[in-house]
Amino acid sequence: MEMASSFHSEKRSFDSKHRLGSNTPVSEETQINDYKGTVENLSDSPVEVSNIQTEGIDGPPKQGFFQRGILGRVVDSYRRADIPGQDDPEGDMVSNAGLKQALKTRHVAMMSLGTGIGTGLLIANGKGLSNAGPAPLLIGYGLVSVNTYFMVQAAGELAVAFPTIPGSFNAYTSQLVSRPFGFATTWLFFVQWLTMFPMELIAMTFAVRFWTTRVDADVFVLIFFVFLFIVHFIGVEAYGETEFFLNLFKVLMVIGFVIFAICVAAGGAGDSGYIGAKYWHDPGAFVSHTAEGRYKGVCYVLVSAYFSYGGTELFVLSVNEQENPRKTTPTATKTTIYRIIFIYLLTIVLVGFTVPNNHPRLMGSPYAKEGVQSVSPYVLAASYHHVRVLPHFINAVVMLALVSMSNSAMYAAPRLICSLAQQGYCPKYFDYIDRRGRPTRALVLCFIIGVIAFASSSEKRETIFSWLSAIAGLSELFTWSSIMLSHVRFRAAIKVQGKDINELGYKSNTGVWGSAYGVFFSLLVFAAQFWVALSAPNSGGKCSASDFFQSYLALPIWLTFYVGFMLWTRDFTFLIPLNKVDLDSYRRYYDPELLRQEDEEHKQAMKSASIWIKLHSFFC
Repeated sequence: MEMASSFHSEKRSFDSKHRLGSNTPVSEETQINDYKGTVENLSDSPVEVSNIQTEGIDGPPKQGFFQRGILGRVVDSYRRADIPGQDDPEGDMVSNAGLKQALKTRHVAMMSLGTGIGTGLLIANGKGLSNAGPAPLLIGYGLVSVNTYFMVQAAGELAVAFPTIPGSFNAYTSQLVSRPFGFATTWLFFVQWLTMFPMELIAMTFAVRFWTTRVDADVFVLIFFVFLFIVHFIGVEAYGETEFFLNLFKVLMVIGFVIFAICVAAGGAGDSGYIGAKYWHDPGAFVSHTAEGRYKGVCYVLVSAYFSYGGTELFVLSVNEQENPRKTTPTATKTTIYRIIFIYLLTIVLVGFTVPNNHPRLMGSPYAKEGVQSVSPYVLAASYHHVRVLPHFINAVVMLALVSMSNSAMYAAPRLICSLAQQGYCPKYFDYIDRRGRPTRALVLCFIIGVIAFASSSEKRETIFSWLSAIAGLSELFTWSSIMLSHVRFRAAIKVQGKDINELGYKSNTGVWGSAYGVFFSLLVFAAQFWVALSAPNSGGKCSASDFFQSYLALPIWLTFYVGFMLWTRDFTFLIPLNKVDLDSYRRYYDPELLRQEDEEHKQAMKSASIWIKLHSFFC
């Protein structure tokens, strides 16, 4: 085994000297002599070199490494990865799940900050504003924000403890709660992100219609469909860079919007003069004038808020492809706080200050006029006050934001079905991971299903969009609940089995009680959503089957998966006993003494560091 490792080390050294694309010209004779030397260096070892391809060393190689060319290397990269956990053909590490560890700290930090800024926040918020009002919108998002932080802390601890588990947080429930629970939750999460890809592209065409309705919407869908296809078949590096810059645009747009909205509300921009909290008084902070209606408005916003925060958990899904999870996870949890405060809560307050809840162009507005396209409330904040140019700029970034969410969906969905296959929850055919760390077959399947996006030119596009988004919000609630429940069970099992909690590389700042509260709050949201599904705000107390299933569709889907798995496998386990919970598989144990030394060294380094380094360490 040691000699084999030596051979691979020598070969990588040779390959790195003659990598395609190198700026240093190397003659064919030099290449041949170097390769001969590589083999001669191994001549004293018992390694069999008879299988090493030496054909052509004394003459021009026929099918050697340098004769395959770029096309040959591309084709070769799609072959199944031989041994997960070892180096791939380009020297990058591949995790035990077979996925390349190529995402860097800056990728993960920007993903944590910007991923999720999509349909929910930029477009669907208009539905909450028009049906509930600015006050319920802010209250609902505030409540869900607290739960978001608890979820991120729980997920961060589990991600560092189980960095190589196939399926990441979707596999936690199977290992720590029960297999039926894990199967149902993972499949529901997969369906959510599978439908998210076409849904976000359809929503993107809503933004396009702000400019024109003459060009067929499918043209824009085709352009971005092909773009995302290319990105994901290049590999995770391309996804990371694409998402980094798309998220950067989104974050910059939000910062610009905050400055602009403050100016508008203060009367420094637009033609409306000083606004302040005018729209909180007329037409009002609440759409309903009854106590029951106002409470129902808050409940109505809760699931919409979960939908908007959707994607926050994706930084955990990327742990298998991070270079140093223990370093990147704390950064991701910190950026989540900034995202909650500045990107969500602050912008929601400002939207309520600059857009009245009775505007007819808000999505789902009861005042909507036939033939008038719904637009983002962020765009309305500029156009309603007759600010030129800016609405077009905001709309362009909104369009890119929706493409970014489609990009995230196409990252998540194939890896989810691949993890399902690795766990035995779907055909093994889809566990195929190639030498570049791509879940190739799962990618192809997801792109085929993504063709639904071409329904954007249909007259029923808003109906299709509504049904595609029907499971998204409640699905996030299931997923987050499962993460926090897994964390509670993980800590309880550690205590029962007498394990050392100091062997954890990262500990949740909110502890087990934060996760316990999160699970309890999730149960309350399930109950509140059921009440809203029976009788939506502004429905006059009438129950509609269509409205009910659009609000609660995720629950029957989850129950179908849960009961179906139990009946099919005859596994009726409700909860795995704590003394039998598997705490060792895929686990990474950390030396408590080394962790203590690292923390002490960091404290000492910070004492002599400049103020800028201290600020960077504190905030990042």
